[in-house]
Amino acid sequence: MSWIDHILGALFVFSLAAFLGYQVISKVPQLLHTPLMAFTNAISGVSLVASLLIAGRASDTWLIPILGAIAVASATINVVGGFVITDRMLKMFRKKGPSR
Repeated sequence: MSWIDHILGALFVFSLAAFLGYQVISKVPQLLHTPLMAFTNAISGVSLVASLLIAGRASDTWLIPILGAIAVASATINVVGGFVITDRMLKMFRKKGPSR
């Protein structure tokens, strides 16, 4: 197989995953979005730990630590953004009482 076949296969898998992911998420009722976001944050935390392990790994080449650092930055942004969004969603369910 040539490298073009590998790229086309990877693009097919990516587009299929994006389509199926959109279909699954769009069918989730609004009441379940907050628990789903909390679960997604836990998965993102696992990817953050894995990227930290890769970034700190000793290697013979400079490529692995750089890609590990990019993975750490991406996973950190994902975790922080997920918690910010979950917090905003939970604030929507709080009762509004008299402010003191």
